[in-house]
Amino acid sequence: MSRGFQVTIDAHDPAGLSRFWSEVLGYVIPGPPGVAPAEGADPLEAWQEFLAGIGVPADQRNTRSAVEDPQGQGPRVFFQQVPESKTVKNRVHLDVRVAPELRGEERMAALEKECDRLSGLGARRVQRVEPEPPMGFGHIVMADPEGNEFCLD
Repeated sequence: MSRGFQVTIDAHDPAGLSRFWSEVLGYVIPGPPGVAPAEGADPLEAWQEFLAGIGVPADQRNTRSAVEDPQGQGPRVFFQQVPESKTVKNRVHLDVRVAPELRGEERMAALEKECDRLSGLGARRVQRVEPEPPMGFGHIVMADPEGNEFCLD
């Protein structure tokens, strides 16, 4: 029997990373239990109101956040606040599938375009890896706003 899973990422600013990754993946930030935010409303604001309403102190309201696939196909990504900063390369990272069907210059151009978009959201370009046929199609290594590496594939 297979099991579902979520990817958990340690963070200083869970809400900030959930905003970033929702844009990267086309995911949504779910609203609080029993709350259906109005169309276009900020789900993180709804969370602030919900947490205040149940007595969570203001300094503890950004300890966790998440993003979910609106179609329910991909895994949930959960962000949990930790005190320590990232110090070494990730042992696990996300590959964001931007152009899996493309090859050569067309593929690299699509990756570069997405790299530019994500840089505008706060990501940082780390390295471009050129295609090396027959097995290497090329990719771009990036880091999210807190330095967690991921690849545009």
